[in-house]
Amino acid sequence: MKKQLPKIIVVCGPTATGKSDLAVLLARELDAEIVSADSRQVYRGMDIGSGKITAREMKKIPHHLLDVADPRKARYTVDDFKRDGEAAVADILSRGRLPIICGGTGFYIDALVKGETYPDVPPNQTLRKQLANKTVVQLMAMIRKLDPRRAKTLDPFNKVRIIRAIEIAKTLGSIPKVRRAPKYNAFYIGLTLDKESLREKIHVRLIKRIKAGMVVEVAKLKTSGVSWKRLEAFGLEYRYVALYLQKKLTKDEMLAQLESEIVRYARRQMQWFTKNKGILWLSPAEKQKALISAKKYLRVSA
Repeated sequence: MKKQLPKIIVVCGPTATGKSDLAVLLARELDAEIVSADSRQVYRGMDIGSGKITAREMKKIPHHLLDVADPRKARYTVDDFKRDGEAAVADILSRGRLPIICGGTGFYIDALVKGETYPDVPPNQTLRKQLANKTVVQLMAMIRKLDPRRAKTLDPFNKVRIIRAIEIAKTLGSIPKVRRAPKYNAFYIGLTLDKESLREKIHVRLIKRIKAGMVVEVAKLKTSGVSWKRLEAFGLEYRYVALYLQKKLTKDEMLAQLESEIVRYARRQMQWFTKNKGILWLSPAEKQKALISAKKYLRVSA
């Protein structure tokens, strides 16, 4: 049954490991198109802070699910991503090309690739108002008591997602294990680095983003109508730069806290992906090995 499913490749792993570069290399060699699986790159105007690939870096390879949502409007959910991702993959396959899913948002990748479905729990506005004034520390303490398993997968600074997790757990007693109905035969390539190398890459990339105008980007988003609250909810770069622009942090505090949080985020990404025992883990330098493995997979599973 699995061999009858359409073939796709997934490039995943923690932030700053070069996933986009590898996906482009594979796409050029394998007549493929890329579907981005990043929870912030879906938003227009969030380019530098999210590490969105540039037109030059794309090397004329079509990319899907970039700039598909307005950050001023309702949050783009995992259900939205699954719907749009399935449509993008179907479109790519219909033209006889190979879809490559590329990103670091494991929640999105699992929803699309494994066909996961999540609890259909309607919003509880009363509960949301009660939780709105609580800190993320208080909210994380709540979800750890309600559902320790789900708490381990959450961004501890993403207030919106923590509240949603509490909402579901309070409604259902806990967040049930998701149902899976895979639509694709997927080959996973994961990029990883040792801790010190990854930390250094994160540092260098952060400084590069600051020099590229990340602070100006966040200021423009605020001017365009994105609230401080919303910017902080996007987490990481957008959260800490927003705090800096509100003069709640100095520049040095912003850089130090942001770098530490990105490192912790990378650790959470690895915790998520290492649950998948089918990932071929490589270093960013092993691009040719990744290509050879992908070609072998396509031949074997054809």
